[in-house]
Amino acid sequence: MDSFVHAVRNGVLIPSSEATVPVTLREVQCNFSVYEAIRVIRGRVVHLPEHLQRLGYSARSIGLVHPFTDSLIEKWIYDLIAADSIESSTMRILIIGGAEPVLFITAAPILEYPRSMYEQGVACTVYYGERFLPQCKTGNLLINYLALEDAKRKGAFEALLIDRQGCIREGTRSNFYGFRDGVLHTAPLDMVLEGVTRRSILRAASELGFPVREQAVRLADLGAFDEVFISSTSMAAMPVSRVEDLVFGPVHTRTLELCRIVRERESEEKA
Repeated sequence: MDSFVHAVRNGVLIPSSEATVPVTLREVQCNFSVYEAIRVIRGRVVHLPEHLQRLGYSARSIGLVHPFTDSLIEKWIYDLIAADSIESSTMRILIIGGAEPVLFITAAPILEYPRSMYEQGVACTVYYGERFLPQCKTGNLLINYLALEDAKRKGAFEALLIDRQGCIREGTRSNFYGFRDGVLHTAPLDMVLEGVTRRSILRAASELGFPVREQAVRLADLGAFDEVFISSTSMAAMPVSRVEDLVFGPVHTRTLELCRIVRERESEEKA
């Protein structure tokens, strides 16, 4: 059983309860931070180079200067894995900027979803708003929070963010996709975060012979799609059975095939 009693602060192992920062710190108040969520499976990190590459990109994009190299962060991750004998976990890397940047690595039980969600699909609501600097994974998550809380109040699993042109950009914690006439549609990279799992999804789609069109789906056109799904590190590819009053399914064959390939690749990835 994984214990999760430690965290890392700037390379030092500390009790997880001490992974805190002062609320008076300006960078905390302004959410001047970047982060990544990673999966640990059988004691190794999945897609670590890709996550570290995106972490660095996000930091550079907002001018967050820090001394933490990829090799140091990797070492500290595995120090934490060794200290708590972690076999599986969802880990979070958080860098808070400022005159004295702080990097935290924390671990929690791995985030997984019941099989029934994949078999039946999940419900989504829509929320009008766009993330600030959508290509970056920053701590500025107010729109995500508001949209997801609105979805929960309505009994839905996820909220899809709709931009001022009426296009579905992404979910609050996911990328969005839809099949129409055999073509897989998803928003282009200049509109959304380049999800690590998104890359795996598009690679698998190409291997399965599905043409891919990186073009945002207009909410008004969503009814013409016969299968839609969302993706993230934790869920791989999750079928969507309903978006507001639009119903999809009950068969989600292509989504589940993509999900299977993504998960198999994660299991085969070498440490």
